[in-house]
Amino acid sequence: MKSFLLKAAQFCVYQERTQQEVRDKLYSWGASTDEVEEVIAYLITENYLNESRFAKQFAGGKFRVKRWGRRKIRYELKGKGLSDRCIEEGMAEIPDDDYQEVILELIDKQREKLKSETNPLVRQKKMVDHLVNKGFEPDLVLDLIKKGRP
Repeated sequence: MKSFLLKAAQFCVYQERTQQEVRDKLYSWGASTDEVEEVIAYLITENYLNESRFAKQFAGGKFRVKRWGRRKIRYELKGKGLSDRCIEEGMAEIPDDDYQEVILELIDKQREKLKSETNPLVRQKKMVDHLVNKGFEPDLVLDLIKKGRP
């Protein structure tokens, strides 16, 4: 049990983890169900494991570094088994002003890439598709494409 505890603590110190990630890792190391739950409880008590903190770091990082939209981030957090409360705390890390600014930057980049496309409707569809695939809301993207940069 103690060796699992030390390994799990190191696993959590390296980067933020979800309970499910730690649980899966413990099982892969051969821990029993009782040992897994005991280690998880200890890690939570000692603040090695905090899903709210994980959600905030994940959402903020994916938005700032990968330029993902809210829909994709929310979907990924849900897939990691986080509670709705934790997901909402994570999503609060993305300010509306920054969010729209990132969309505008991505639109500008796509516009530059698609200069050779002569049909404006095809160009617009390709821009919307690209941003929707990155997890941005279609209505917001379309609205910002139509408004353009001030």
